[in-house]
Amino acid sequence: MADQERLLHVDEEGQYKDHSSEDDWVDNEVPGPDGKSSFGWKTTLSVILIATICMVSLGYIMSDWAFYMPRSETHQEAPSMNMDMGMSMDANVNDVAPVVSSAELPISLPIPTTEKVSISTPTPTPTPQLPVPNDQDKYILPNNWDYQAPPQRREYFWTVADKEYNPDGVYRPMILINEEYPGPMIEVNEGDTIVVHVDNQGTNATAIHWHGMYQNGTNHMDGTVGITQCAIAPGSKFTYEFKVDGQSGTYWYHGHQGVQSADGLYGPLIIHSKDERQLQQLEYHTDRVVMLTDHYWDLSSELLLEYMKSDAENAEPVPMSALINGRGMRDCSNVGGRKCDTSTSNVGVLPFTFEPGKNHRLRIINTGAFAEFQLSIDEHEWAITEVDGVDVAPIWFHRMLINPAQRYSIILTNNHAPGEAFWFRAKMIGDCFAEPNPYLETETWAPIRWQSMGGGENTAIPMSNDFPEAITQICKDLDTTQLKPVISMVAPEPTVSLYFRVNFEIGGWQLSRGKFNQSSFQADVQHPTLFRTIDGYNDKNEAFIGHSSLESPKPAFINSDAFDMEREMVLQTEGIQVIDIMLQNFDDGNHPLHLHGYKFFVMAQGHGYPPENITDSLDVTNPLRRDTASVEAFGWTLIRFVADNPGVWAFHCHISWHTEAGLMMQLLTRVDELSNMQIPETNRALCNAPLEELMKGMSPDDDYFAGTLEDRALKTSPRKFFSAGMMG
Repeated sequence: MADQERLLHVDEEGQYKDHSSEDDWVDNEVPGPDGKSSFGWKTTLSVILIATICMVSLGYIMSDWAFYMPRSETHQEAPSMNMDMGMSMDANVNDVAPVVSSAELPISLPIPTTEKVSISTPTPTPTPQLPVPNDQDKYILPNNWDYQAPPQRREYFWTVADKEYNPDGVYRPMILINEEYPGPMIEVNEGDTIVVHVDNQGTNATAIHWHGMYQNGTNHMDGTVGITQCAIAPGSKFTYEFKVDGQSGTYWYHGHQGVQSADGLYGPLIIHSKDERQLQQLEYHTDRVVMLTDHYWDLSSELLLEYMKSDAENAEPVPMSALINGRGMRDCSNVGGRKCDTSTSNVGVLPFTFEPGKNHRLRIINTGAFAEFQLSIDEHEWAITEVDGVDVAPIWFHRMLINPAQRYSIILTNNHAPGEAFWFRAKMIGDCFAEPNPYLETETWAPIRWQSMGGGENTAIPMSNDFPEAITQICKDLDTTQLKPVISMVAPEPTVSLYFRVNFEIGGWQLSRGKFNQSSFQADVQHPTLFRTIDGYNDKNEAFIGHSSLESPKPAFINSDAFDMEREMVLQTEGIQVIDIMLQNFDDGNHPLHLHGYKFFVMAQGHGYPPENITDSLDVTNPLRRDTASVEAFGWTLIRFVADNPGVWAFHCHISWHTEAGLMMQLLTRVDELSNMQIPETNRALCNAPLEELMKGMSPDDDYFAGTLEDRALKTSPRKFFSAGMMG
């Protein structure tokens, strides 16, 4: 940086300057023997005097610091780990230091440091001591829940509206449900019917996707704009209604118009099984949701324009903060002059209080738009017992990676005494961000306090240590090869095997777009794929039903007759088929890929190219099943699923910016059954809204970025087109 600054003061002859005049040398500088400036005696004397003052001051500061240094400056040794029972996960070499405070009720957050250390050292913090409200019960599940209750309708009334809000102290425009951030928790039993009435009073159009829901028989309720529905225009209402069958566990919902999840439009969705306590093979006393979120200070629709523009080269917007259950705290003196207030009741990370001697379940959800999180609890091991709604036999860990949209349940055990406290650490893996952000704070913390029932309140500030290992910062999935589903299922032999290349490519007008093979998704916002497909079958359109084959069922194929391959690649299947998909990532970024309507077997993952004989070495006895798995940078992932759910299902990267950049394709499965489905008129009515209303809040069409800035100002950026089979 010093060399860069000096270059700003070099003239055409190579001489260093500081003013416009060639003779105006700073502070009696005179040219030296080499033609460059030399400092005069005044400057030299000033430098010596200043340096002397600084040295004396530093001595006083250090002696004062030594006097107040806590006794815990000498690191405690981290507890021994049974590495045979766990797997060593990626850790951060840039650890941070928890604060030391004698305050009882307020919570001070640890402050980041650029010093590379492996164990945290307590340091003082300039963050003001602020009281934290005791409203942490919002995402704690009740102990008296009736798992055996008969099926019922669970009805919710939501108003979606714009609100200025400050989750970490910094105010920004957000899109909230019932003015709550995060949104309300939906809690139901398997077999219940979920009914959500959405009143969109926001500026932008919206839609709600129910992440991980099978939606068997209700594909039109999946909430995917341009695929299963038109958006809910501003000022409009819509009711989602679907039955939850054949699944239980930890899920969530989020906006699926643009990147509205980054604006606050998300919340947890918990489904209880009648056999939940048996499927979870470790007993637990309490149950709660913990959402980890990368947080931005600007509206996603504004960030999208910068991200999608020409010559941006897939430089994703970098978040500012990390939040736990929608909460954080920033130093208002270091937020770039933005409006900031940390005294409001919604600001400040809440502590987790647990009763010692008992187990406690934490349902971890990465609700972020971009960042992968690394999670740990100082001096504690814990067992993973659920992955994306699939109960798994307990395996013990002490550090975990979680990509956007993924969920893990962990069971936290305790052998510590009442009154002790430890840091819960959640850190965004900043090495995977494309650009520096001067205001970025990658890590957030929450105190975990062990407190006996009936005993005095534990207000201790943690003095705990992070685990010492330092592992490379790489964005990829947690190694889940040891995790085995409790309900065992053999992966059946595939009937078809497909290969898809995953990449970002720069095309016309220097636009960087995500692609499966050569297809980059752009939604037809007024003619969803589901509607066009059903109408095409009813009209006996040969583009949809004319794929000739003597085989029954017909082999899976890419339907390039009915759909424009450049803008929407659709894999079409008939009957029940078992499909292998090999995903090869030619991009330098990690891609957590989510399949709507299904869970798939994660057959294998790796770096570079897959082995030629990969199918010969697969363990098919009981591989992990989930709905979101990553393909790492320049790596590969092999998934397998049984295509038996009628509908059109999105398959996309769950880095939300990548989805908007086109890294999405569609699976049109069981078309032989889909043709019998009827789309309710209330769904079709959404598409009657004006195009410009339906597009509010989503990324512009690529045509918008073509031409000059003056040209763009005149464009309406329509996302309206007809697939090849519907033309003419």
